[in-house]
Formats: sequence, C-alpha cells, structure tokens
Amino acid sequence: MTLGTRNNNAYIELFKTFPPRPITSHEEFIATQKVIDSLIDKETQLTSDEQDYLNILGSLVYEYEEKYVEIPRIYGVELLNTLLSDLNLSAKDLIPIFHTESNVSDILNGKIDLTVEDIDKLAKFFKISPVAFLKNK
Repeated sequence: MTLGTRNNNAYIELFKTFPPRPITSHEEFIATQKVIDSLIDKETQLTSDEQDYLNILGSLVYEYEEKYVEIPRIYGVELLNTLLSDLNLSAKDLIPIFHTESNVSDILNGKIDLTVEDIDKLAKFFKISPVAFLKNK
C-alpha cells in the first residue's frame, strides 16, 4: 500500500527517535515537551515532516494537560504580575503603556483598575488575547 505521494523516510526517522504515544506520566510529559522544544528551537525552518510530527506531539501534550494539569485561572493585575515575573520583566517595562512609574505602581498594587485602553495595550505588548485580563463573572 502506498501512503500518498510524500517521501515518508524522514517522517519515519522522526518516529524512530521518539515514538509518539499517549502520555501517561509526568516524566513522559517532560520528555515529550523536550522534543517539542528542540523542534521549536531549531535555527532552520521546520520541514513539513517535522511540522507534522510537532503537531502530533502537541496534540499528545494537549490531551495530557486537559486530563491531568490544572491550570490556575488568573486575570487582571494578578495575570499582569505573573507575566512580569515569568518573562523576567520589571515594572519599568510597562511605563510605555501606563506613562509613569507611579501609574504602573498603582496598577500593580490594585489602587487603579485597568481600563479598556490599558487592557488593549497590555494584550498587544504580551501578544495575548485581551480577554485574558478580564475576570469571568
């Protein structure tokens, strides 16, 4: 049986190096994530075979996370503080958005609420959906 018109040798080699299987433990999750990271960090553009393989691994990670990983629901200023910490940014990096250091401080300490304009600027700055900064009611 012929599997389409692609040359499958390179694709099969990827499977030989790290055969994708459903993830059933944290150790398997970490191992799969390392393979994903190595593909994403490649200095050259991914081949179509590598992209397909990455998509499969990504699906396996997604399924595992949906089943076993509880992602905390954080919004607004709490999300903003977490992003600053995770990305090794300081409050001063937000001055272009909030105009002054005292405004940044007031926002981060909850003294001033985020405005729609602030949320839009933050979403663009962090490249995430503005909805991430809104609390679910």
